[in-house]
Amino acid sequence: MTQGKVIPTSAEVTAMRKVTDHACNLHMQGKDIVFTAAIVWQGQVVAEARNEVGDINDVSRHAEVVAMAKAATSIGQRNLAGATLIASCQPCEMCLSAMRWAGIDRVIFAAQQANTDSAFFRFPALTLPDFHAACDGAFDWHGGLDEDRVAHIYAPGVAG
Repeated sequence: MTQGKVIPTSAEVTAMRKVTDHACNLHMQGKDIVFTAAIVWQGQVVAEARNEVGDINDVSRHAEVVAMAKAATSIGQRNLAGATLIASCQPCEMCLSAMRWAGIDRVIFAAQQANTDSAFFRFPALTLPDFHAACDGAFDWHGGLDEDRVAHIYAPGVAG
């Protein structure tokens, strides 16, 4: 398990369970690009999302990005400082950047990059600690929470 300084709260653990349930349900339905995410703000889930890339042919509609957009609408502001991004898989480089633009300083995820298919990352040689260092430690993380529930979805070789 990778870890920055984050110890998940009970609300974050509950949100992760919902996020991994959602990913598993989509996978069982045979859906493609099965990534899910949520935003926890002030101890409440304010947004839940799934990857919409294939729905509308927009490569930027990753679950994390969709969740951030929904959260901003829900709370009425684009600054999500104090929120936690919850994701079924370690966020990719684009999603980590969007997370920082939104001001989110906590990310908790299930499947870890080291245990996933490299096709899920466009810059697979860049690790989460690299991103953490590049922004002077502006966010912390906890990876591997509920990873056992979704590992089969993101395992090496599954992306083809």
